[in-house]
Order: sequence, then structure tokens, then C-alpha cells
Amino acid sequence: MRLLIATPLPAAVEAEARDAFGAAPATDNLTPEAMIALATREKPEAILLSGRQKLAAEGIAQLPDSVRLIATCSVGYDHLDVKAAAARGIAVTNTPDVLTAATADMTMLLMLGAARRAREYAAIMDEGWRRSFAMNEMLGTDLSGKLLGIVGMGRIGRAVAHRARAFGMTIAYHNRHRLPPEQEAGAEFVADTDALVARADVLSLNLPGSGEVVMTAERFALMKPGAVFVNSARGSLVDEDALVEALASGRLAGAGLDVFRNEPAYDLRLRDQPRAFLMPHMGSATIETREAMGRRALANIGAFLAGKQPADQVNA
Repeated sequence: MRLLIATPLPAAVEAEARDAFGAAPATDNLTPEAMIALATREKPEAILLSGRQKLAAEGIAQLPDSVRLIATCSVGYDHLDVKAAAARGIAVTNTPDVLTAATADMTMLLMLGAARRAREYAAIMDEGWRRSFAMNEMLGTDLSGKLLGIVGMGRIGRAVAHRARAFGMTIAYHNRHRLPPEQEAGAEFVADTDALVARADVLSLNLPGSGEVVMTAERFALMKPGAVFVNSARGSLVDEDALVEALASGRLAGAGLDVFRNEPAYDLRLRDQPRAFLMPHMGSATIETREAMGRRALANIGAFLAGKQPADQVNA
């Protein structure tokens, strides 16, 4: 076995993996223990897994010496201990670029769903809707004319900004570094995160997970009363106790969330907040995007096994 595929793949990508490597995907996401056991038995040169499968330092330490590459089907790689892999001479690759559009689309869905109370409206319809609402009932919030604050203006953040402009929103952003004018496209750079949080009508997190909690209780307290919070990036960026309190107190008009600190066993207090519009981490879940992610991972694996530098290697 040259390649161990530890996650199910779209049918078209599975066929390509069989043709190129003679490898069959697992029928479910393998646990770290199952992955290590299978790798120990089969001695693959590469492992392909998804962003839902974690390999910490202790797991990487147990991989057989045959493994020289871990390819993740995700743009983020914080579920892998990249330093531990590098220490063992194991390369790590990801799949950037190809999920930008789908994740930006999901961010807009979260934004609209939270602002326009989509979860509550859907519940009304599910219950049969037998009472008309008065002019002052069940009112949402317009996006047009609002300031969208984006924390993290990488590829996905810029794609969100592009879509939001079509809704008549103005854009301000915080980033580690200011973008060149052609990438800003008229967006305002805000050097201080707190200042952006305090000004935004809608705040969207679009930065990679780093272990840092960006949205603390103090930052939720800075948000405008009636603001909307959106997170399609990483659940680890948010103090969920503080988020629950901000929703329960009515300070936030709504929250749109596709990611959570503990997945899939997310905090059910968020489920119990009617103004929380929730998705089960499906930002890249389109046929086109998942196929593109799988093919990009296979391309990285093919290059590596041919003795070439993979295009998307994230560690030296």
C-alpha cells in the first residue's frame, strides 16, 4: 500500500484514487487509533485524511517509518501537529484555494440567516403557521447600508467582502498586514481588532485557527447592541460561554455559526438560542468543491510520491 485513504471520498475522486494509486477509501472517517493501526499493518508512504480527523503529536509519533506524507483535504491544518510531523520527516499538505467560493457562500448564508431570523421563520412553518404576524412582529435586520467587519482578510475574507458589496454593505477589515489597494477594493483597514469589533454592524471571522480566542467576553461586550456575529472559520476562535450570554441577553440580534469548539458534540445551549442560525460545519460541502479538494490532495500525493515538491506543502 502506497496510500492509505482514511476518509470517504466523492465517487469521482475515489475512482481517480483507485486508478492512480490502487487505493480504496475508508467507508467512514477512521479514528486516530484505527488510522495508526492500519498504517502500522500496511506500511503506506502517504495518508490522506479530512479536516475532521485529528492527529496530535502522540498519534504522529506512533505512525510507522514508512509514512512520509500526510495530505489533508482542508485548507486548515490545525487538526494536525505539523511540528511533530516535521520532526519525524513527514511532509504535510493541504488544499487551499479550491474551497474559497463555497465557504464565502456559506458565510453569506449564515449572515442572511442570522439577520433575517431564518431559523425562527422555518420553525414557524414547520409548526404549521396558522397566525398572521403584525407589522411590528418577528422583524429582522437589513444588510444593505450596514458595515461588515471582517477579521481575517485572506482569500475567503476577500471573497466574502466581494459578495457583501452586492448586498449594499460597506467593508472594514482587520488583518495582520494591510492589503495592497487592488486587494482591498475599497475596504477600510482597521489596525486594532477592538476598534473594528466596536464599529461593525455585522462581524465575520474569516481567519485560521491558531489556538487564540479572538472573540472573548470583553470583545462581545464591545459589539453594538443589535449587531450580528458570524463564524465560518474555526470554533476555537470563540468563547462560547460569552457568545451564549450575548445572545441570551439580547445584545446580539443574531449569530450565524458553521463551526463550534467541540464538533460534532457542540454546546446545546446554542441550539436553545432561537436567534442562533446553525450549520454542522458544511462550508465546503458542495459536490464541486469536495471533488476539487479531493483532486488537489491527490495531486499533492502524486507529486510527492514521484519525488517532486508538492504544491501545497505547509511544513519544511
